[in-house]
Amino acid sequence: MLRLLNLELQKLLLNRTSKILIFVSFILPFFVILLSSLKINVFGFFTLELGELGVFNFPIIWHLTTFFSSQFKFFFAIVVVSMIGNEYSNKTLKQNLIDGLSKKEFILSKFYTIVFFSLVSTVLIALISLCIGLYYSSYNEFSIIIQQTNFLLAYFIKLVGFFSLCLFFGMLVKRSAFALAFLFILYILEWIIFGLITWQSDHQFAEKIQNFFPLKAMYKLIDQPFQRIAMSKFPEKTELVYDYAVHWHEMLIVLGWTGLFVFLSYRLLKLRDL
Repeated sequence: MLRLLNLELQKLLLNRTSKILIFVSFILPFFVILLSSLKINVFGFFTLELGELGVFNFPIIWHLTTFFSSQFKFFFAIVVVSMIGNEYSNKTLKQNLIDGLSKKEFILSKFYTIVFFSLVSTVLIALISLCIGLYYSSYNEFSIIIQQTNFLLAYFIKLVGFFSLCLFFGMLVKRSAFALAFLFILYILEWIIFGLITWQSDHQFAEKIQNFFPLKAMYKLIDQPFQRIAMSKFPEKTELVYDYAVHWHEMLIVLGWTGLFVFLSYRLLKLRDL
Protein backbone atom coordinates (compact mmCIF):
# COMPACT_ATOMS: atom_id res chain seq x y z
CA MET A 1 0.00 0.00 0.00
CA LEU A 2 2.73 2.47 0.99
CA ARG A 3 4.61 1.75 -2.24
CA LEU A 4 1.55 2.55 -4.36
CA LEU A 5 0.72 5.64 -2.32
CA ASN A 6 4.30 6.92 -2.56
CA LEU A 7 4.26 6.39 -6.33
CA GLU A 8 1.10 8.45 -6.72
CA LEU A 9 2.25 11.22 -4.39
CA GLN A 10 5.46 11.61 -6.40
CA LYS A 11 3.42 12.09 -9.58
CA LEU A 12 1.20 14.70 -7.96
CA LEU A 13 4.03 16.65 -6.35
CA LEU A 14 5.95 16.79 -9.62
CA ASN A 15 2.97 18.49 -11.25
CA ARG A 16 2.83 22.21 -10.47
CA THR A 17 -0.94 22.54 -11.03
CA SER A 18 -1.68 19.58 -8.76
CA LYS A 19 0.56 21.02 -6.04
CA ILE A 20 -1.30 24.34 -6.16
CA LEU A 21 -4.73 22.69 -6.06
CA ILE A 22 -3.72 20.42 -3.17
CA PHE A 23 -2.36 23.42 -1.27
CA VAL A 24 -5.57 25.38 -1.88
CA SER A 25 -7.79 22.44 -0.86
CA PHE A 26 -5.95 22.20 2.48
CA ILE A 27 -5.82 25.95 3.10
CA LEU A 28 -9.50 26.71 2.44
CA PRO A 29 -10.81 24.88 5.53
CA PHE A 30 -8.88 27.39 7.64
CA PHE A 31 -11.39 30.01 6.49
CA VAL A 32 -13.69 28.50 9.12
CA ILE A 33 -11.45 30.31 11.62
CA LEU A 34 -12.22 33.59 9.84
CA LEU A 35 -15.91 32.73 10.09
CA SER A 36 -15.54 32.35 13.86
CA SER A 37 -14.03 35.82 14.17
CA LEU A 38 -16.50 37.48 11.81
CA LYS A 39 -18.10 40.64 13.17
CA ILE A 40 -21.25 42.06 11.57
CA ASN A 41 -22.14 45.70 12.07
CA VAL A 42 -25.94 45.95 12.31
CA PHE A 43 -26.95 49.33 10.89
CA GLY A 44 -24.37 51.06 13.08
CA PHE A 45 -26.29 50.27 16.28
CA PHE A 46 -24.33 47.26 17.52
CA THR A 47 -21.78 44.71 16.40
CA LEU A 48 -22.75 41.06 16.08
CA GLU A 49 -19.90 38.58 16.62
CA LEU A 50 -20.66 35.00 15.57
CA GLY A 51 -18.24 33.57 18.09
CA GLU A 52 -20.23 35.12 20.92
CA LEU A 53 -23.58 33.70 19.78
CA GLY A 54 -22.82 30.18 20.92
CA VAL A 55 -22.71 28.67 17.44
CA PHE A 56 -19.17 27.43 18.15
CA ASN A 57 -20.09 25.63 21.34
CA PHE A 58 -19.35 21.95 21.74
CA PRO A 59 -20.78 19.69 20.39
CA ILE A 60 -22.50 21.70 17.62
CA ILE A 61 -19.16 22.95 16.29
CA TRP A 62 -18.36 19.49 14.86
CA HIS A 63 -21.50 19.74 12.76
CA LEU A 64 -20.87 23.34 11.68
CA THR A 65 -17.22 23.01 10.63
CA THR A 66 -17.58 19.70 8.80
CA PHE A 67 -20.56 21.04 6.85
CA PHE A 68 -18.76 24.20 5.72
CA SER A 69 -15.47 22.44 5.01
CA SER A 70 -17.17 19.84 2.83
CA GLN A 71 -18.18 22.65 0.47
CA PHE A 72 -14.51 23.03 -0.51
CA LYS A 73 -14.16 19.44 -1.75
CA PHE A 74 -14.39 20.47 -5.41
CA PHE A 75 -10.81 21.74 -5.41
CA PHE A 76 -9.38 18.32 -4.65
CA ALA A 77 -11.98 16.81 -7.02
CA ILE A 78 -10.12 18.67 -9.78
CA VAL A 79 -6.91 16.99 -8.61
CA VAL A 80 -8.55 13.55 -8.74
CA VAL A 81 -9.90 13.89 -12.28
CA SER A 82 -6.67 15.58 -13.40
CA MET A 83 -4.48 12.75 -12.16
CA ILE A 84 -6.51 10.38 -14.37
CA GLY A 85 -6.54 12.72 -17.37
CA ASN A 86 -2.79 13.29 -17.08
CA GLU A 87 -2.17 9.53 -17.06
CA TYR A 88 -3.76 9.27 -20.50
CA SER A 89 -2.46 12.52 -21.99
CA ASN A 90 1.12 11.97 -20.77
CA LYS A 91 1.08 8.22 -21.58
CA THR A 92 2.23 7.45 -18.03
CA LEU A 93 -0.53 4.88 -17.57
CA LYS A 94 0.82 2.74 -20.38
CA GLN A 95 4.38 3.18 -19.11
CA ASN A 96 3.39 2.15 -15.58
CA LEU A 97 1.80 -1.04 -16.89
CA ILE A 98 4.88 -1.79 -19.02
CA ASP A 99 7.07 -1.29 -15.93
CA GLY A 100 5.14 -4.03 -14.13
CA LEU A 101 2.31 -2.21 -12.34
CA SER A 102 -0.93 -4.22 -12.64
CA LYS A 103 -4.22 -2.56 -13.53
CA LYS A 104 -5.53 -3.41 -10.09
CA GLU A 105 -2.53 -1.74 -8.44
CA PHE A 106 -2.99 1.30 -10.67
CA ILE A 107 -6.58 1.82 -9.46
CA LEU A 108 -5.59 1.06 -5.87
CA SER A 109 -2.83 3.69 -6.02
CA LYS A 110 -5.47 6.28 -6.94
CA PHE A 111 -7.84 5.07 -4.23
CA TYR A 112 -5.11 5.07 -1.56
CA THR A 113 -4.32 8.66 -2.52
CA ILE A 114 -7.98 9.58 -2.15
CA VAL A 115 -8.12 7.97 1.31
CA PHE A 116 -4.84 9.64 2.34
CA PHE A 117 -5.90 13.17 1.41
CA SER A 118 -9.38 12.64 2.88
CA LEU A 119 -7.76 11.55 6.15
CA VAL A 120 -5.39 14.53 6.21
CA SER A 121 -8.32 16.88 5.56
CA THR A 122 -10.33 15.25 8.35
CA VAL A 123 -7.48 15.60 10.83
CA LEU A 124 -7.09 19.28 9.88
CA ILE A 125 -10.81 19.95 10.41
CA ALA A 126 -10.69 18.12 13.75
CA LEU A 127 -7.81 20.31 14.96
CA ILE A 128 -9.40 23.52 13.67
CA SER A 129 -12.75 22.67 15.28
CA LEU A 130 -11.08 21.76 18.57
CA CYS A 131 -9.13 25.04 18.69
CA ILE A 132 -12.18 27.18 17.86
CA GLY A 133 -14.34 25.24 20.30
CA LEU A 134 -11.87 25.51 23.17
CA TYR A 135 -11.66 29.26 22.58
CA TYR A 136 -15.38 30.04 22.19
CA SER A 137 -17.34 27.19 23.74
CA SER A 138 -19.13 27.64 27.05
CA TYR A 139 -18.84 23.89 27.62
CA ASN A 140 -15.35 22.47 28.03
CA GLU A 141 -16.10 19.19 29.81
CA PHE A 142 -14.41 16.26 28.06
CA SER A 143 -17.66 14.29 27.83
CA ILE A 144 -19.31 17.19 25.95
CA ILE A 145 -16.29 17.89 23.73
CA ILE A 146 -16.26 14.34 22.33
CA GLN A 147 -20.01 14.25 21.73
CA GLN A 148 -20.99 14.06 18.05
CA THR A 149 -17.43 13.64 16.82
CA ASN A 150 -19.04 11.11 14.49
CA PHE A 151 -19.49 14.12 12.18
CA LEU A 152 -15.74 13.79 11.53
CA LEU A 153 -16.21 10.18 10.46
CA ALA A 154 -19.12 11.23 8.24
CA TYR A 155 -16.92 13.97 6.75
CA PHE A 156 -14.17 11.45 5.97
CA ILE A 157 -16.58 8.98 4.35
CA LYS A 158 -18.21 11.81 2.40
CA LEU A 159 -14.87 12.91 0.94
CA VAL A 160 -13.80 9.36 0.06
CA GLY A 161 -17.15 8.68 -1.59
CA PHE A 162 -17.18 11.91 -3.60
CA PHE A 163 -13.58 11.56 -4.79
CA SER A 164 -14.21 7.91 -5.72
CA LEU A 165 -17.07 9.14 -7.91
CA CYS A 166 -14.65 11.62 -9.50
CA LEU A 167 -12.19 8.76 -10.03
CA PHE A 168 -14.87 6.76 -11.86
CA PHE A 169 -15.83 9.69 -14.10
CA GLY A 170 -12.16 10.38 -14.77
CA MET A 171 -11.69 6.78 -15.89
CA LEU A 172 -14.90 6.88 -17.91
CA VAL A 173 -14.20 9.96 -20.05
CA LYS A 174 -10.39 10.34 -19.64
CA ARG A 175 -10.61 14.15 -19.67
CA SER A 176 -10.73 16.37 -16.61
CA ALA A 177 -13.21 18.93 -17.91
CA PHE A 178 -15.64 16.28 -19.17
CA ALA A 179 -15.39 14.36 -15.88
CA LEU A 180 -16.34 17.48 -13.91
CA ALA A 181 -19.18 18.12 -16.35
CA PHE A 182 -20.47 14.61 -15.65
CA LEU A 183 -20.78 15.54 -11.97
CA PHE A 184 -23.13 18.36 -12.91
CA ILE A 185 -25.06 16.09 -15.29
CA LEU A 186 -25.46 13.48 -12.53
CA TYR A 187 -26.76 16.18 -10.18
CA ILE A 188 -29.37 17.26 -12.74
CA LEU A 189 -30.26 13.64 -13.51
CA GLU A 190 -30.88 12.86 -9.85
CA TRP A 191 -33.35 15.73 -9.59
CA ILE A 192 -35.10 14.73 -12.82
CA ILE A 193 -35.57 11.19 -11.51
CA PHE A 194 -36.77 12.61 -8.18
CA GLY A 195 -39.32 14.76 -10.02
CA LEU A 196 -40.57 11.80 -12.06
CA ILE A 197 -40.98 9.62 -8.96
CA THR A 198 -42.81 12.44 -7.17
CA TRP A 199 -45.10 12.82 -10.19
CA GLN A 200 -45.88 9.09 -10.30
CA SER A 201 -46.26 8.54 -6.54
CA ASP A 202 -45.85 11.05 -3.68
CA HIS A 203 -43.20 13.40 -2.33
CA GLN A 204 -42.42 11.40 0.82
CA PHE A 205 -41.79 8.18 -1.11
CA ALA A 206 -39.68 10.06 -3.67
CA GLU A 207 -37.50 11.52 -0.89
CA LYS A 208 -36.84 8.04 0.51
CA ILE A 209 -35.73 6.85 -2.93
CA GLN A 210 -33.68 10.02 -3.52
CA ASN A 211 -31.67 9.36 -0.35
CA PHE A 212 -30.14 6.34 -2.14
CA PHE A 213 -28.86 8.44 -5.07
CA PRO A 214 -25.04 8.90 -4.87
CA LEU A 215 -24.78 12.69 -4.63
CA LYS A 216 -27.83 13.01 -2.40
CA ALA A 217 -26.58 10.21 -0.13
CA MET A 218 -23.26 12.01 0.27
CA TYR A 219 -25.01 15.29 1.06
CA LYS A 220 -27.30 13.63 3.61
CA LEU A 221 -24.32 12.45 5.65
CA ILE A 222 -23.94 16.00 7.00
CA ASP A 223 -27.17 17.98 6.81
CA GLN A 224 -27.16 21.78 6.93
CA PRO A 225 -26.66 23.10 10.50
CA PHE A 226 -28.64 26.36 10.21
CA GLN A 227 -31.93 24.87 11.33
CA ARG A 228 -30.19 23.28 14.29
CA ILE A 229 -28.66 26.62 15.29
CA ALA A 230 -32.10 28.22 15.09
CA MET A 231 -33.49 25.41 17.27
CA SER A 232 -30.87 26.10 19.94
CA LYS A 233 -31.69 29.81 19.94
CA PHE A 234 -35.47 29.46 19.72
CA PRO A 235 -36.37 26.15 21.43
CA GLU A 236 -40.04 27.09 21.52
CA LYS A 237 -40.19 26.92 17.71
CA THR A 238 -41.02 23.21 17.51
CA GLU A 239 -41.65 23.42 13.76
CA LEU A 240 -37.90 23.91 13.28
CA VAL A 241 -37.13 20.42 14.59
CA TYR A 242 -35.42 18.12 12.08
CA ASP A 243 -33.15 15.09 12.11
CA TYR A 244 -29.58 16.37 11.80
CA ALA A 245 -27.84 13.33 13.29
CA VAL A 246 -25.31 11.14 11.50
CA HIS A 247 -26.84 7.72 10.84
CA TRP A 248 -25.00 4.45 10.25
CA HIS A 249 -27.31 3.41 7.42
CA GLU A 250 -26.44 6.65 5.57
CA MET A 251 -22.74 5.88 5.97
CA LEU A 252 -23.30 2.36 4.62
CA ILE A 253 -25.07 3.73 1.54
CA VAL A 254 -22.11 6.01 0.74
CA LEU A 255 -19.61 3.23 1.44
CA GLY A 256 -21.58 0.99 -0.91
CA TRP A 257 -21.40 3.60 -3.68
CA THR A 258 -17.68 4.07 -2.96
CA GLY A 259 -16.98 0.37 -3.41
CA LEU A 260 -19.03 0.33 -6.61
CA PHE A 261 -17.23 3.34 -8.11
CA VAL A 262 -13.79 1.86 -7.38
CA PHE A 263 -14.84 -1.51 -8.81
CA LEU A 264 -16.30 0.08 -11.96
CA SER A 265 -13.10 2.12 -12.40
CA TYR A 266 -11.11 -1.11 -12.28
CA ARG A 267 -13.46 -2.86 -14.72
CA LEU A 268 -13.22 0.04 -17.17
CA LEU A 269 -9.44 -0.08 -17.07
CA LYS A 270 -9.37 -3.86 -17.35
CA LEU A 271 -11.66 -3.95 -20.40
CA ARG A 272 -10.14 -0.96 -22.13
CA ASP A 273 -7.58 -1.45 -24.87
CA LEU A 274 -4.59 0.72 -24.00
